[in-house]
Amino acid sequence: MTNKMETILHCHDIVKIYDDGELKVKVLQGITLDVYKGELLMLVGPSGCGKTTFVSVVTGLLGFEAGECKVLGRDLSKMSDEEKTTFRGKEIGFVFQAFNLIPALSAIENIALPLTIFGTDKKEALSRSLKILKAVGLEGKENFLPGNLSGGQQQKVAIARALVHNPTLVICDEPTSSLDHKSGQMVMELLTKLIKEKNMTMIVVTHDNRIYKYADRIAYMEDGKIKKIEEVSK
Repeated sequence: MTNKMETILHCHDIVKIYDDGELKVKVLQGITLDVYKGELLMLVGPSGCGKTTFVSVVTGLLGFEAGECKVLGRDLSKMSDEEKTTFRGKEIGFVFQAFNLIPALSAIENIALPLTIFGTDKKEALSRSLKILKAVGLEGKENFLPGNLSGGQQQKVAIARALVHNPTLVICDEPTSSLDHKSGQMVMELLTKLIKEKNMTMIVVTHDNRIYKYADRIAYMEDGKIKKIEEVSK
């Protein structure tokens, strides 16, 4: 459940403008949002409303023109690009719609990547990766290449990779849109179970109204603004 005593993400009046030299587009038009420790917040709305831009801003992948954004108490506007990269690597996990697995690496090697990139000993990285691979139900698949796994299994590998370094905040961009209904439900059951066990916080960007029931709150976006936020009855 939501713990409103601790704010993981605080955004106030965030403005993001895309400027290609000829045309300026105000993609985010004053977003204000707090996300609390331990909650699952879903960010929903039509394509082009700014959802992916917003999560790119709050993870430091994109800059912004106005407003305030603090993640785990860190002010993104005062961090260098190098600091943001290190911060993401330690504190944030990403689950993508397209899985983004490396085809030439085995399942366990894909999972270990966030650890090895930031200097974890290879033996330790593989040990931790094997543990979470078992947790997502893929024991025995550690040496399989992504191409030899089903879509649901590939998404499980992607989830394990996102969580292997024990991030505080997990960002999921359309985690079920490439999956059939049964696989999508299975992935959400798994995500919510792991997040709860590890007391992580998760933001899910989605068009899939079949998974709304897994949220603690739903933030509805339209035209670069958050129109309303609803608590989800459990």
